[in-house]
Amino acid sequence: MRVIENITYDELHVGDYATFTKTLTEDELVLFAAASGDVNPVSLDAEYAKKTTYKERIGHGMWAGSLISAALSTVIPGPGTVHLEQNLKFADAVRVGDTLTVTLIVKEKLERHRVAMDCRVKNQDNKEILTGTSLIVAPTDKVSLQEPNLPRIEIES
Repeated sequence: MRVIENITYDELHVGDYATFTKTLTEDELVLFAAASGDVNPVSLDAEYAKKTTYKERIGHGMWAGSLISAALSTVIPGPGTVHLEQNLKFADAVRVGDTLTVTLIVKEKLERHRVAMDCRVKNQDNKEILTGTSLIVAPTDKVSLQEPNLPRIEIES
């Protein structure tokens, strides 16, 4: 099991950055639809998707957005981070099999332990998928913990 450790507000510096990478699998796509209630046919129905601009199914844009939240809570600043605001601009679609890399960069340290972060998400071809900013409250106490062992979820149709 992996140990995750945070970076406290006092330890963060403007320009600090970290990355987080994840691949969109078929199961991830279906699970995101089930968990979010977003059952858009452009993501779930191949025949419908063929008639769209994309000509194939695309992943939910907010799945890519959710990777920013995952990176904030596990990488930088890490455990104890509270997400206050998110501003996203979607540049391209995500497809099943795409591997996305989130890059978070400390943009500005503000009062009350708040931190403005630049957020960039690119696919395996280094193509920009989304950009944006996050406003977070960074942890003030050092935390080091074992990554939780989440249950295995099987998708049935």
